[in-house]
Amino acid sequence: MKSLTELYKIGRGPSSSHTMGPEKACKLFEERNPNASAFKAVLYGSLAQTGKGHGTHTVIKKTFKKPVEIIFDATTSVPHPNTLDLCALDENGQVTDFWRVFSVGGGAIKIDGERAAETPDIYPHRSFGEIRDYCEENNLNLLQYAIKFEGEDIISYFAKVWSAMQKSIIKGLSKNGVLPGGLNTERKAKKLFEPELEKESPETHENRLVCAYAFAVAEQNASGGTVVTAPTCGACGIVPAVLYYEQHKHGFSDEDIYRALAAAGIVGNVVKTNASISGAECGCQAECGTACSMAAAAVAELFRLDLGQIEYAAEIGMEHNLGLTCDPVNGLVQIPCIERNAVTAMRALNAVELATFLTPSHKVSFDTVVDTMYQTGRDLNKNYRETSEGGLAKTFFKYRRLRRKKKQK
Repeated sequence: MKSLTELYKIGRGPSSSHTMGPEKACKLFEERNPNASAFKAVLYGSLAQTGKGHGTHTVIKKTFKKPVEIIFDATTSVPHPNTLDLCALDENGQVTDFWRVFSVGGGAIKIDGERAAETPDIYPHRSFGEIRDYCEENNLNLLQYAIKFEGEDIISYFAKVWSAMQKSIIKGLSKNGVLPGGLNTERKAKKLFEPELEKESPETHENRLVCAYAFAVAEQNASGGTVVTAPTCGACGIVPAVLYYEQHKHGFSDEDIYRALAAAGIVGNVVKTNASISGAECGCQAECGTACSMAAAAVAELFRLDLGQIEYAAEIGMEHNLGLTCDPVNGLVQIPCIERNAVTAMRALNAVELATFLTPSHKVSFDTVVDTMYQTGRDLNKNYRETSEGGLAKTFFKYRRLRRKKKQK
């Protein structure tokens, strides 16, 4: 498995696959071709179908310092749903270098045919079962496991991650207005964060706070603000929301939060290694489903549950998101993405409550549900894998037209 610094990335939204990944690819390609007169970028699959909504073309134009032609090709079959071809051109327009890049989720990229360009594995284990056995044999928690293979520096990286997560919540809670993109989606985090309402139970108020934190981060992401991939931009509000809530309710220290981030990161890394965290490849179960597992594992670690309970909480988080489609309206990370972050954050907390009491009776391992998610995702019709060609992305406009016709009558 790769370093957790490859999972938690601090950058601008709204999409790790559609903005952060292509940005990284373009930077590397331009560094490789400093003498090129111009560049050409061809977007395929989901990058072509929802790239404009996600701002992929804008990021590419801003990244290249020289002229770049951008082509959206939504018809050509490609090996990965987030495929990007980059060409370097000389003064005569002739191609002098070529890369085919796959944006695999979470801001990570793979360059076709260039294995040496990939970052090395840090961890010797691939499955949660292997990690659990190793930790139990060596009496390690998941933070100690991460330190063993990453070194003490991983703690300072967690500090940066947690600082960025908190800032995204605080900024998101302070803003009103409409998000960019044309859907006229109003920011709701600030309203959700209002003081306790009359006749509102303490439990309802606490639930509303979790949702406010998740909305705050997801709205920051949708507006192009700085967020942390956990594991992606589209699911970036879930882990911060539950950790911020638990810290403010129970007084956990930042050091406790770093321990929780390690647990969440290991869980996310297992999914990224053995399945996918890309909505274009496996639907939203790969993004919000993984984030739910990560958040559940994080909270379980905060309360110092054992490895079996942490695994069960993560398994519940993923299992009950199986089949979750990725069908963003207009290709924007707004509807249903923002609200889904809040719902999934609440589900993560519920998963921990169940795991606390029911762990001895659980039958399904986390590794089993990860493999199931991957197979389910590959079986999903492409219309439900971040192409905006089916599901809510399509029916939203159908019913909006019907409502307009009724008003006109």
